[in-house]
Amino acid sequence: MCMEFGREICGNLEIAETREWLVTNSIGGYASGTVAGLLTRRYHGLLIAALHPPLGRTLLLAKLDETVLYGDRTYPLHTNRWANQTVSPQGYRHIESFTLEGTIPLWRLAVADALLEKRIWMQLGANTTYIQYILRRATQPLQLTLKAMVNYRDYHSDTHSNGWQMFVEAVEQGICVTADPSATPFYLLSDKASATVVHNWYYDFDLAVERYRGLNDKEDHLHAATFAVTLHPGETVTFVASTEKQIDLHGETALKLRRTQEQKLLGLWQSNRPITAQESPAWIKHLVLGADQFIVDRSVPEESHGKTIIAGYPWFSDWGRDTMISLPGLTIATGRPEVARAILRTFAKYVNQGMLPNRFPDVGEEPEYNTVDATLWYFEAIRAYDNATNDDHLLSELFPVLADIIYWHCRGTRYGIHLDPTDGLLYAGEIGTQLTWMDAKVGDWVVTPRIGKPVEVNALWYNALRTMAKFARQLGKPHQEYEAMADRALARFSRFWNEALGYCYDVIDSPDGDDGALRPNQIFAVSLPESPLTPAQQKSVVEVCGRMLLTSHGLRSLSPEHPQYQGIYGGNQYRRDGAYHQGTVWGWLLGPFVLAHLRVYKNPQQARQFLEPMANHLTASGVGNLSEIFDGDAPMTPRGCTAQAWTVAEVLRAWLATES
Repeated sequence: MCMEFGREICGNLEIAETREWLVTNSIGGYASGTVAGLLTRRYHGLLIAALHPPLGRTLLLAKLDETVLYGDRTYPLHTNRWANQTVSPQGYRHIESFTLEGTIPLWRLAVADALLEKRIWMQLGANTTYIQYILRRATQPLQLTLKAMVNYRDYHSDTHSNGWQMFVEAVEQGICVTADPSATPFYLLSDKASATVVHNWYYDFDLAVERYRGLNDKEDHLHAATFAVTLHPGETVTFVASTEKQIDLHGETALKLRRTQEQKLLGLWQSNRPITAQESPAWIKHLVLGADQFIVDRSVPEESHGKTIIAGYPWFSDWGRDTMISLPGLTIATGRPEVARAILRTFAKYVNQGMLPNRFPDVGEEPEYNTVDATLWYFEAIRAYDNATNDDHLLSELFPVLADIIYWHCRGTRYGIHLDPTDGLLYAGEIGTQLTWMDAKVGDWVVTPRIGKPVEVNALWYNALRTMAKFARQLGKPHQEYEAMADRALARFSRFWNEALGYCYDVIDSPDGDDGALRPNQIFAVSLPESPLTPAQQKSVVEVCGRMLLTSHGLRSLSPEHPQYQGIYGGNQYRRDGAYHQGTVWGWLLGPFVLAHLRVYKNPQQARQFLEPMANHLTASGVGNLSEIFDGDAPMTPRGCTAQAWTVAEVLRAWLATES
């Protein structure tokens, strides 16, 4: 199961630098880069370690600049772009092909009649990256030299050396780098290559994507050491970058373990859904493997095996909202309910005043609770898990937490979140705070404040109340109060319906009145298991969203006919966040649209067709993965994170739901 590019992409720098690869380690660390080997983001590197798993992510090894001596000629295999826009050297010209073997990137590098293969993967559960080279073909020995470019900074930052003296020392089979007395030491080791300490700064690497994002676009990296080895045909050399001192340098063993894990993941999916697995195309299998990259460990008190979900690579941490939305697709749809169980129990520990955390800051402060919808998605995640497992033991454990959440929402909790006694609907919001998934904020500017009663929040509230009543009946507990609250919310949900336009208001009872902007949030009033809309209203919502918001890769966040619509996402933070929910396409919304379409038209084959363009996107940005967002205007260029949890999750979940 491979994805492969030849010279038509690898040899075209303009294209090859936009194709990105990703490998992860299940504790929040990762490695990422471009097919061309060129750095274009501050988030690129061969070892970005989670020093305080799953966060504290720190760039340690930026890249290995490879040069080979073959015969009497020297061939640079690496590629760098400098601040003056010079591309030197141009090693990408030697890339004969790039292949994604499962989640493992493989380059075939051709020099004269020699063929050198390079693979990169990470050890699960450790901040350890393997880089392996195999001389597949040659008529004489080949000398491989690598310059190790290191750093030590938060992955959101950038480095300008200013005379920074790291401590680099030779150790057995490599080097140890200590950036400063308080830093975590890390190691660069090899099973065969010899290492020579250097300590020489390289200045002004150009970061083209950061320039597009309006951020600093230059960075320095330290050439800490040079490794050298002579390979004969058929021989292999392995390099390891790690925060661990004792590392298995046997590359073949480590590679076999990684491949075995991938086969296990596919096996779980296949045994859980044998018909789906048998009939699904290869790109869906890639998504099953991609799904695992977002699932990471998060230890909590009394739960040493806790789990969470990284919202997106390369820059998001774990967010409560993203985790609950992603959970069904990443775990249940892939045959891993035990992971779902661990995530649900982990987040139960963080419920406070009836709220789930919005996000966990990278630097380890207290969780932030500025969300109204994450908590309501928690009900839906538990419902999906219970539907798949009938695990009454977990349901009994979590039921008091859910009851407490309902109580706090009725009583009133943070940020003005409370049940309006006049209509049984949820009100949320206060000036200066963003609470829904449309959460862009620049300084004090909340781009889409949505204060009042958002349509998807109340669709989720109604769904949660019906779910809670079902849980109560299932456990033999009183359910009448939940049913009564749901009935009242259902009766008054009609306030959202805009008869003149044929779709729902996005927000009602806001400080500025009812908001009639056409946004995708109403799709959840159709796609959730419990819909508060009539069948005719459901059909109208799907048709309007299909005409005005639907694209090949998701739904626009605002109708193109709206005066505030922005069809291109880019520029500095002010411009980017100003467009984030004002027309930008969101990939994860494709899943709810497909489910809503299926509900209305009951045609699984037709509904599944909306997912098929994602197969092409799998090779267009983050290879083997799905992007966070896209431009609203054609050609809908992918933007944001190259690998987004809820995009992958919702495509997988919708694919499963359309199994005919």
